Amino acid sequence: MARTFDPIREMDRLLSEVTRTPATFAVPMDLYREGDDYTVAVDLPGVDPASIDIDVDDRTLTIRAERAAKVAKEAQWLSRERAMGTFARQLTLGHG
Repeated sequence: MARTFDPIREMDRLLSEVTRTPATFAVPMDLYREGDDYTVAVDLPGVDPASIDIDVDDRTLTIRAERAAKVAKEAQWLSRERAMGTFARQLTLGHG
């Protein structure tokens, strides 16, 4: 099966690989309420649970975690699609 080459899409892909940082990646999250209880479920695959930090400052909830590569430093990457580094997600809480 022949694949067509799209230079614009390829340029976008290359540019995004060069310019993206861990801070630019979204941390998928679900937030829901049951009565007076609120639940936040955050997807952090590959993150060491010990690196997860949850902090509330005034009305801001911050969830921070770090994902590190688990391969030898001399390994030669053939494909690297998962971002490494520190990730953070902030939510503004209501009054009370």
